[in-house]
Amino acid sequence: MCEMTDVLEHPDRWECMTCGHEWEREAEAEKARVVKDAHGNVLADGDCVILIKDLPLKGSSQSLKGGSKSKAIRLVDGDHEISCKIDGISIGLKACFVKKA
Repeated sequence: MCEMTDVLEHPDRWECMTCGHEWEREAEAEKARVVKDAHGNVLADGDCVILIKDLPLKGSSQSLKGGSKSKAIRLVDGDHEISCKIDGISIGLKACFVKKA
């Protein structure tokens, strides 16, 4: 096997640009997503969180008050990492606006 660092990436294999040697890509282990609150505490499904500041709701004249506590949260993929209910309203929140209760 060559030890060159110039390689071509193919969907299912790697190829050395110098000697043409090919080898299979190793299955990359999925990295567990870590979501942290505003204070650096790790959040998990089922945790309760508290808003650290007032947040206006888009498309509404209402706002969620700082200090409001949520029901059990669910971590989701996307821009807003947290899906939960606060004051009977289902919303998506960014983790930087909450602290773990």
